[in-house]
Amino acid sequence: MQLATHRMYSGKVVRLDVDTVRFPDGSTGELELIRHPGAAAVIPCASDPGGPDPTILMIRQFRYATGGDLWEIPAGTLAPGEAPEACARRELLEEAGVTAERVERLTSIWTTPGFTDELIHLFWATGLTVGAAAREPDEFIEVVPRPLSQVWSGIRDGEIRDAKTVAAILYMAGFVLAK
Repeated sequence: MQLATHRMYSGKVVRLDVDTVRFPDGSTGELELIRHPGAAAVIPCASDPGGPDPTILMIRQFRYATGGDLWEIPAGTLAPGEAPEACARRELLEEAGVTAERVERLTSIWTTPGFTDELIHLFWATGLTVGAAAREPDEFIEVVPRPLSQVWSGIRDGEIRDAKTVAAILYMAGFVLAK
């Protein structure tokens, strides 16, 4: 239970608080918490997901925090009052340059609950139509169609290490495509 909070920093996307909390055993302590508005990520299926080896539009994006490029699915931060599915659709167009006939929810995941309250809502999209990407000035993205088998190999071999991407792809494979 939160007893007090002290805002240490407010930025464009995140805020850093130091909270005084009561733990389950009754003791108290201070915890640093990065507060995040939440996000949505979407797997763009460029071919029939029921086919033998569907094509996924992956993005290779420069990520300063990782020291280079990272394989990901389109994702972004929720705007104030924005529904997760609307965010997924917006990011799909902005980053991958496509719109989707259908966007379906997979699940939601806590990214790193030891220090942030960020919750990412995961979706998959079908019925893609090419549109016009509208990337942010700090987004350096290449869209690369990849067969799902190649994406699985990339996850297994450590080429694809982005947590939201790994979780979304494996969730889709295990609970949607396996039906």
